Amino acid sequence: MAFSRDRSLRRAILGSTAVLPRPLRVAMRYRWLLSLQLQQARRADCALVRHPKSGGTWLRTLITRLYAVRYGLPSHRVVRTDELHALDARAPVFVSTSGRLSWEAGFGDRVVVDPELRGKKLLLLARHPGDIAVSWYLQFTRRTSAFKRELLLAEMGEPIDRERIDRWSFLTHPEIGLPRVIDYYNEWHERLAALKDTLVLRYEDLRSDTAAECARLGAFLGTPFSDAEIRDAVAFASFDSLREKEQSGYFDNRSLTLRDASDPETRKVRRGRIGGFRDDLEPDQADWVDEQVETRLAPDFGYGGQGRLVGPPRGVVAGDSRV
Repeated sequence: MAFSRDRSLRRAILGSTAVLPRPLRVAMRYRWLLSLQLQQARRADCALVRHPKSGGTWLRTLITRLYAVRYGLPSHRVVRTDELHALDARAPVFVSTSGRLSWEAGFGDRVVVDPELRGKKLLLLARHPGDIAVSWYLQFTRRTSAFKRELLLAEMGEPIDRERIDRWSFLTHPEIGLPRVIDYYNEWHERLAALKDTLVLRYEDLRSDTAAECARLGAFLGTPFSDAEIRDAVAFASFDSLREKEQSGYFDNRSLTLRDASDPETRKVRRGRIGGFRDDLEPDQADWVDEQVETRLAPDFGYGGQGRLVGPPRGVVAGDSRV
């Protein structure tokens, strides 16, 4: 395994601040993690922007495998920043960020105005906000690391109790639930209009035709992948394959380790269904989600009620052309 400067610095930040009193620990971690992410972003060739539970891990797994096959690299650590580049200098450096949550908000706040950031390639991964919000509830209450949860709660005006909050209360919470997910995409929609070298991928399109979306991704990254490389990556990162890899402990990433084999809801690779939020909600609750998405989300993303796609994303920047 190649040395990753970024991963080592992150560990050093978390380790050195662990014994501090909570207020000081939160403040120092926020400041230092923000500084680290901005350093990563300024060195990166491409920023991968994704809300938690939008499919970001799956996308990073596809990217990892595509470059691993191209350059003969191992695939056991899914790329977040410089892991691939540390193994082969021909591979790009990435920064993976929500661009909004906790210290990651610093990237979103600066990307349009900072000349060192606005010239980077930027890939935004979109997913239906209803599916995100329901999966985000399970992620936040059962899988999110303690340090991330502490930082997220510290910035909330109405903190939640992860052990007591129910799905519906989480979903309707203005600072972390569906309203905030919709705000998140609306904010990024505005930012994309001010940037040039960007691409929007939708999770739903990746699911329906993974190969075609990988081809678009390769063209955007400046690495046109062959049909054989894409077929390999699609098979490697298929839902069944990732479930098996999570079960067997294939990946080195802590975020991809199996937490509780007896509870399927704690899996990182859970269901991945399109419109699956309706299965977890009462009909009137699902109707509220539809109403929120249809009336509040920027229509250019192409999402409708019941998890439907009502057309391709439009009016947003894709590469160097508008779609």
